[in-house]
Amino acid sequence: MDQVVLNHVTKRFTTKTLGDIVAVDDFNLSVHEGECFSFLGPSGCGKSTTLRMIAGFEDLSEGTIELCGREVSSKSKNLYIPPEERGLGMVFQSFAVWPHMNVFENVAFPLQIQKMNKTDIAQRVKEAMRHTSLTGLENVYPSDLSGGQQQRIALARAIVTQPKVMLLDEPLSNLDPKLRETMRFEIKELQRKFNFTIIFVTHDQSEAMAISDRMMVCDMGRIMQIDTPENLYNKPNSRFVHSFLGESTFINVVIQDGKVYPKGDTQNPLRLEIPPDAAREMVVATRPNSIDLVGPSEEGYPTHIEKRIFLTDRTEYLVPVGEQMLKIQVPHRISFAKGDACRIRFISPMWYPAEDDAAEKERQRRQLV
Repeated sequence: MDQVVLNHVTKRFTTKTLGDIVAVDDFNLSVHEGECFSFLGPSGCGKSTTLRMIAGFEDLSEGTIELCGREVSSKSKNLYIPPEERGLGMVFQSFAVWPHMNVFENVAFPLQIQKMNKTDIAQRVKEAMRHTSLTGLENVYPSDLSGGQQQRIALARAIVTQPKVMLLDEPLSNLDPKLRETMRFEIKELQRKFNFTIIFVTHDQSEAMAISDRMMVCDMGRIMQIDTPENLYNKPNSRFVHSFLGESTFINVVIQDGKVYPKGDTQNPLRLEIPPDAAREMVVATRPNSIDLVGPSEEGYPTHIEKRIFLTDRTEYLVPVGEQMLKIQVPHRISFAKGDACRIRFISPMWYPAEDDAAEKERQRRQLV
């Protein structure tokens, strides 16, 4: 069963300085029951606005939203169900705990609003605190707790109502790296125990890939691709998705007389199979660890080591390819010195249209909204 469904959802804003902005442009997606589904993208891409429309904090300009088979927002029907009636659990970037309430009172608050009896509240709160490692801290105030413990209060308060859908808006971004990693696994464990559906908003690619069953990558208010983390990383459908997930290397190339030349070098072609729909100028994309770096006597594009950087788990090399500098990452056993001649070979590269400068300018403009 699909628990969250967006049909042609659009959101427009009008700002004094930037004029009209289509923050969310015709979103269509379905989130399955028990799934952890992440919204991923840079600032201004529309991910948080979409979450706020699902939660009911923003009304939509067009389209419909369904939660657990019930329509909760529809512009054409002038339908809007307020947030408190949508049955969602929510955790935000700021810990959003009440400083004047102790831990028990913070977790119990949504149940008190629902006018649940005290016995049931005590039992629900006890269970929620046990699952979020807060047992024994009932009478402690948030100001005496660490950031991780305060975020656990927010999680406990969200699960105490036993929601079918949890909305998490960058809930780990205020935590230190080690604690963030721990909390990722705790969130997944809570999902397994309670079997709720998660929509997780983040700009952190590693966080999204670690926690998600599927992800949506969006840019400038448009859905770019929806797929599993593995497929998004290995089969990105655009240059933007390729660059946003993991490290990427891009080479601008010119196709001439059936050969592929790196821009700035018309003498040494790259050994690449040209796609049938290729334009004269294209971009070849690959991962830095998916490039063969071999000796000068082997086959490949001739170049030399411009820079060598020793890292803990690999060695990184910068080599000139035409007028560009290419980053290559290889195991330590493959060793070259600065200035050494070498050759490179691409492994399963992907092809994209030449860079769109106008798109990058619009992307930067949206970050100001």
